[in-house]
Amino acid sequence: MSSQEIPEEKHLPSEQGDAHHGGVAVADDPFADPGLPVHKPRIQDIDERAAKRSERTVAMLFILSMLATIGFIASYVIFPVDKIVYIFPIGKVSALNFSLGMTLGVALFCIGAGAVHWARTLMSDVEVAAERHEIAAPPEVKAQVLQDFADGANESGIARRPLIRNTLLGAMAMVPLAGVMLLRDLGPLPEDKLRKTLWAKGKLLINDNTNEPLRPEDVLVGSLTFARPEGLEEEQHDFQVQIAKAALMIVRIQPDDIKDKKELEWSHDGIVAYSKICTHVGCPISLYEQQTHHVLCPCHQSTFDLSDGARVIFGPAGHALPQLRIGVNDEGFLEALGDFEEPVGPAFWERG
Repeated sequence: MSSQEIPEEKHLPSEQGDAHHGGVAVADDPFADPGLPVHKPRIQDIDERAAKRSERTVAMLFILSMLATIGFIASYVIFPVDKIVYIFPIGKVSALNFSLGMTLGVALFCIGAGAVHWARTLMSDVEVAAERHEIAAPPEVKAQVLQDFADGANESGIARRPLIRNTLLGAMAMVPLAGVMLLRDLGPLPEDKLRKTLWAKGKLLINDNTNEPLRPEDVLVGSLTFARPEGLEEEQHDFQVQIAKAALMIVRIQPDDIKDKKELEWSHDGIVAYSKICTHVGCPISLYEQQTHHVLCPCHQSTFDLSDGARVIFGPAGHALPQLRIGVNDEGFLEALGDFEEPVGPAFWERG
């Protein structure tokens, strides 16, 4: 080792000491807290006109969210489900889906954008450092948190800026209406569809087996015949929906054996027409006992007496079968003289 290198080595401790005491700031702890940068005020903090502009911007975003929510609700009313439109550059899309997606997206985006702009321009942006503590906070810390929350609410200016507060509350109150409108997609509104069938005055009774109109002489005493209303064909797209309400069973009983006065008045020469749909859970009734005039539902053995107003004599069904008033037209065919007086099917009277 040369004599020139030795002095340099001897100066190393001195340089480290100098750096530690005076020159370069070398920390003993490499993980020391560097502290927070100097806070720089925003233009909104020093210029009230800029703060008002930001306030109006936030309010405008919340108002736009409310308008978009109204547009979401209006889309349900305006656009039919099957309407297709061309949107460049997407192409052909469902008008309903596109309008719902756009309006709901704008409503949610404007609330988020308004909240972000509010926080960045008007709420306090002073950074506060807090020491970590255990999860179970002592009472004084809880009290401090509540105080900090109150201070934050005060610093946000929500009490001093009613325009922002009121428009925010309006936007937040209206957005859930979009979720309520989504319930509309659970299915079409029933209106009074469950109370009405295809039967109407003058509708011919069509034999399900022959697809021909029925004459009184076609129905023999003790026989069971199934019929549907004139104009209802299996090729129709809503055939299953309509036949589930309009399915009819026809039985001929000796007029002297009919016990119910109304049933006799609504029949023709002992021919009675009743709904085929069981009033328990809607199974089709197909078993007939001609000596007793009883019909049996094969699902749960509900039994109805067709000679006594189709009242329930056994089983879980809660109501008699609805009767259809029938007659004969000028051409000698059996026809309906109206619709059922009560809804057909299971347990609808209580719900309807």
